[in-house]
Amino acid sequence: MNVYYEEDGGFKVGTVLADNDTSLQVEALHGKRSKIKAANVLLRFNQPSPGELMQAAQQTADEVDIDFLWQVSSQEEFGFAELGREYFGHEPTPVESAALLMRLHGAPMYFYKKGKGRYKAAPEDALKAALAGAERKRLQEEQKARFVEQLRARQLPEAFRPMVSTLLFKPDKNGVEHKALEEAAKLTHESPLQLLVACGAFASPQQYHLSKFLFEHFPRGTGFGPLEALAAAPLAGALPLAPVTAFSIDDTTTTEIDDAFSVTALRGGGWQIGVHIAAPALGIPPGSEIDHAARTRLSTVYFPGDKITMLPQSLIEIFTLLEGRDCPALSMYITIDPDFAVRAIESRAERVRIEANLRHSTLEQHFNESALAGVGNSAEYPFKHELRTLWELAKQLELGRGKPDTGTRVDYNFYVENDRVRIVPRPRGSPIDKLVAELMIFANTEWGRRLAEADVAGIYRTQTNNRTAMSVQAAPHEGLGVKQYAWSSSPLRRYVDLVNQRQLLALLQGAAAPYQRDEQLLAVVRDFEAAYDAYAEVQRTLERYWCLRYLQQEGAMEANVTALRENLVRFDDIPLYTKAHGADLAPGSNARVAIRSIDLWTLEVDCEVRRG
Repeated sequence: MNVYYEEDGGFKVGTVLADNDTSLQVEALHGKRSKIKAANVLLRFNQPSPGELMQAAQQTADEVDIDFLWQVSSQEEFGFAELGREYFGHEPTPVESAALLMRLHGAPMYFYKKGKGRYKAAPEDALKAALAGAERKRLQEEQKARFVEQLRARQLPEAFRPMVSTLLFKPDKNGVEHKALEEAAKLTHESPLQLLVACGAFASPQQYHLSKFLFEHFPRGTGFGPLEALAAAPLAGALPLAPVTAFSIDDTTTTEIDDAFSVTALRGGGWQIGVHIAAPALGIPPGSEIDHAARTRLSTVYFPGDKITMLPQSLIEIFTLLEGRDCPALSMYITIDPDFAVRAIESRAERVRIEANLRHSTLEQHFNESALAGVGNSAEYPFKHELRTLWELAKQLELGRGKPDTGTRVDYNFYVENDRVRIVPRPRGSPIDKLVAELMIFANTEWGRRLAEADVAGIYRTQTNNRTAMSVQAAPHEGLGVKQYAWSSSPLRRYVDLVNQRQLLALLQGAAAPYQRDEQLLAVVRDFEAAYDAYAEVQRTLERYWCLRYLQQEGAMEANVTALRENLVRFDDIPLYTKAHGADLAPGSNARVAIRSIDLWTLEVDCEVRRG
């Protein structure tokens, strides 16, 4: 006697060695002996042999039309023998019965298993849905296979082009594209990034590094859409024209010119110093479409070769302090005695004539430490006397804060053109930097004091115990040596400054402040700090990229470095930090490293300390 039985979710055959009513001892086709439950036996037969039955049953099962089988089956639960008699038209043979069981068991979309040898036909709607799903899966598998073939051939599938960033940074792990990329990467023994790079998914490593940032923070793109052409709101009332002419001092790449200065000699000695800040708050109402866009971005994003502005260019052009125009401004006038002591301070909204936009690259040739000390170049240059007056005032303001800058740190400007980069060092604390910085510190400190004394809500930059933070409470900034410090001097580039400018204008005009509660400002602070950190990170990333690109561009094989700690070194001529192998360097010591390799995709540089 032979049996056809179900075990471990499949069908098996064997020869009965012993029948114990509730269980049987059977010998399988390959000689293995086992004990099975009698309840698991579906067929008992003498002929054909177990091996012949399995072979013949499989052939017969392949010939069974599953659609027809479903059509002729009962809508009620049934046993396989009942369906066999209906389908075959006679009492089924052991081969036919086994074949029918194979077919029923292998078509779970058509027939639901209800017990040992018992099934129920799937409802028509459920069957249609299951078949449609199976067809979709089949098509997806075919699509995945085509994608894998293309990727292995170093061809980027068209479907991948609009979703490359998604695939790398936030993939849908159930998506056919992600599955194809993962499978192809395993087959080529590469990472997904390496494979996509090989397929030309990115025009350059720079695009890759920037795309990661844009994907997270600018998923809808960097443009402003319809807001690009949206003009500022009409200025409330006619602003008086200031009886001064002003000039700005900025880098050559600056287009959002926030600040300018004027110097007026007073009868009897002394001067009136004007600090003039661009006033977009006069034309951007809180809650407006443009305000919402600025509130979303919170700051201009800077990185070498480009930037993403906080405000639409059309609006920047209205409020930037461009030379040759009368520009809306929030002005602070500082009256100083001949000894540069501050005698009086006044603030007002007005229009200011901008006479010139001075640029670092040309101004520093004349306005530098040597020239100010009377050494070397003594030629005339625009606003020479005004700049020297501001310089003397800046020195006094710095002394008054008790925080003289005695450091020797160097800042770097990056200039990118046609995929070539210039990295220009600028010693921090140069006369130009100090002049601008001290007047901005003074203005932000004074306007912060005005807000605090008038009990008008504001946002402050604080520092205690070397910890810098934003706050809605006026508190000292120990690093600057001031009692309070409210960012107010860059309203075209920072949303915090725009908020504070609105509060200041309301205070000066005797109007209700737009922001009455700290809770409103705390939300701005929270979002601003998160955005500012992210923007600083992408700037550092792309500066590192351009440092490495500079080394390649210049064909640098070696470089001078200074050790910081452990094996970390700083390149002496560019702001690049990396690990150097081959020697333990004492902090502060100088060394020369050999540059063995540079990877612009991972931003790694392999350096080894030269010996001897």
